[in-house]
Amino acid sequence: MSQPEQTESPEQQTLNSEHEQLVNTKAVCNVCKRLYRDPKILPCLHTFCSDCIAQLEPFSLSSRSAEKREGDTAERQEHAAVTVTVLCPDCDSEVDLPASGPAGLSTDHLALDEVFLETLVTDGPLGCDLCGEGGAESRCEVCCFNLCEFCCQAHRRQKRTASHSVQSLQDLKSGGSLSRPVLCGLHPGQELRLFCQPCDLPVCLECAATLHRDHRCCPTQNVINRHGDSIRELVTVRLRPRMERLKDSMLKVEISQEALKERVDATVNEVRAFARAYASAVEAHCLSLLHRLEELRVQRRNLLHLQQAQLQQALLDVGGSVEFAERLLSCGSDAEILSAKGVTLRRLTSLAESSYDPPPEAVAPDDGSSISFLSWEPAGEVGGFPVVGVIHAKTVDLSKCTIEGEGKPNECMSLCQHDGTPQVCRGATEGEQGLFVLVCRDSAGEQLARGGEHVLVSIVHKEKKDRTMESTVVDNSDGSYSVSYTPEETGAYSVWVCVKAQHVKGSPFPLNVRRKFRHHVGTFHCCSFCSGGGSKEARCGCAGTMPGGFKGCGHGHKGHPGKPHWSCCSSFVEQSECLPQSVIAAVSPRGHLRTVEL
Repeated sequence: MSQPEQTESPEQQTLNSEHEQLVNTKAVCNVCKRLYRDPKILPCLHTFCSDCIAQLEPFSLSSRSAEKREGDTAERQEHAAVTVTVLCPDCDSEVDLPASGPAGLSTDHLALDEVFLETLVTDGPLGCDLCGEGGAESRCEVCCFNLCEFCCQAHRRQKRTASHSVQSLQDLKSGGSLSRPVLCGLHPGQELRLFCQPCDLPVCLECAATLHRDHRCCPTQNVINRHGDSIRELVTVRLRPRMERLKDSMLKVEISQEALKERVDATVNEVRAFARAYASAVEAHCLSLLHRLEELRVQRRNLLHLQQAQLQQALLDVGGSVEFAERLLSCGSDAEILSAKGVTLRRLTSLAESSYDPPPEAVAPDDGSSISFLSWEPAGEVGGFPVVGVIHAKTVDLSKCTIEGEGKPNECMSLCQHDGTPQVCRGATEGEQGLFVLVCRDSAGEQLARGGEHVLVSIVHKEKKDRTMESTVVDNSDGSYSVSYTPEETGAYSVWVCVKAQHVKGSPFPLNVRRKFRHHVGTFHCCSFCSGGGSKEARCGCAGTMPGGFKGCGHGHKGHPGKPHWSCCSSFVEQSECLPQSVIAAVSPRGHLRTVEL
């Protein structure tokens, strides 16, 4: 809605405050909020004061050239020349104004009737429109003048106005409605009683005799039915049903809006109730975690106090006895030393044999490093709501730790040569990677859910103490540690597995590294002649020969071992390792090994 900002004077503000008390809104302009002054009808059928329309900001201006046609009025020709578009203050529709401005719009006579009726109903001050002195008591319906008693008599005496209809204002007020004549704007005092059909305009008698003398003009009562019926048909047949449909649609939208609001409000209440309940559950879980931490603190503190008291008592016992013995030896005479020797030796011997003496590496004060908070670990439900966050305070119990793959003596895990997956095997093989897993457990035998322990693994040859095997420890962050190694020399080894500088249960573990298995590269056959399909180039590792240029053996011929054997090493055992070349060279009567080419 485009409207220029108006600064109202004190008088206008007073008028506005007075008109705010008006009951009949049909008599009030929606722009200035006062009684209509020269009301004009916009093309969208909304009525405003002529001055208010003139003050609207133009939305657009357009110039159009149109040919003048016979019978076109000056108003239509001007409208075809210049078009001013404004926005309706009520509906924001784009409406076109004539080039002559608001004065070219149709006057809303119904609004004028409402204004006059509102003035009568509210007992507004009505002065005489002629003399301006006396109070108005009558109204001339032809001149539309309010007349005092003296001017009313004079109005009736004048020849020109003697035939005008004059009614009492009191009668008009009691009637509640007005039926004012519509007067011609060009000829004051002349009522619009005729209708010019070519111009499609109501005219007075003088207009019909002058401006429209060549046009067909009919009395308004003769054409009102036809024109009224066209309006009535549009309203009744087309627009009123549409209005009803629009009302139904509006009602559905309003019902949907109300249902939407109710559903959203109910959901908001559900969300807030859920949030309050969930917050209470989280708060209760938080208090439970804090209580658990306090219990752990008191428990660990008491254990530390007990350990401190034991160490302090042992220190006092040993310190006092050592101090006494040293003072006896340094300051006592021979007789004094010999006299106190018995009790001194018994005390020192007792302390040396049975006194509390834990090794320094075995003393592991609890500094709380085992206490951790896992914020995203599920912690069950509190009040029916799932919560997360748990306190972990498990410590490693070396007697419960296990080695996966160490279940049997001298058993470990190695990687499969085909797919690299861990597999359990007896011992380890030279040149192949071995693998085992250390699982740290608490006193209840449950696996710790965190890593971070100091794990040390050392693999030492039992006979060659200076020969060690390099190992790699990987923290899996779930309480398990993967240990991998690759032996380069066969023999017996000791595997030391320590956590916090202390051996786990079973450590050190024995590890036997065996020589890599030698697979046969030949074929297990009766002779080269049979396995080679009679080929003269087929060879064998045995000393057998055949006449006729054959390079391999043949059963029943010279040098054949007389039994099935491997062509690569002449071994008689089918399920065996291939003999190394050094062994073949030592036992072969031919002193060399011939290559098998099958």
